[in-house]
Amino acid sequence: MAAMMLEKETEDKKAERKATLSERVPPLQLSGMPLQDLQALCKELQQKIEVVDEERYDIEAKVVKNNKEIENLSLKVFELKGKMKRPALKRVKISADAMLGALLGCKVKESVDFKANLKTVKKEEEKKEEVTDWRKNVEAMSGMEGRKKLFDAGQ
Repeated sequence: MAAMMLEKETEDKKAERKATLSERVPPLQLSGMPLQDLQALCKELQQKIEVVDEERYDIEAKVVKNNKEIENLSLKVFELKGKMKRPALKRVKISADAMLGALLGCKVKESVDFKANLKTVKKEEEKKEEVTDWRKNVEAMSGMEGRKKLFDAGQ
């Protein structure tokens, strides 16, 4: 049944095509035409072919553009529908030995002490100023000698 419908459909398309062509293109009567008339007819047919070819090209470009747009929009729809929410990850406390075991497999059997490989930093002792009587400091800074000491200390 489907095969018969397919054959009928193809025959209908052929008949429709013949009817359309007979409407648009009248039969040519070339016998007994002078050479100049034949050349004019060829030029006219060439112009019609160019117009039809331009229309075909424009329509084909529109179809390609629309197909790309449809593809892009379908991808966007797929992305919007297909987005899955990521589950919140939980923190897991794991020891260094267990982490190395997970990363390297069962190759590592001995424990690794990370703290042993750290550099030691020596803290510099802060310079402590001796607490002196402020009155002596004021007396020492007074006068020209005090200003000279401040100037020398600034340089």
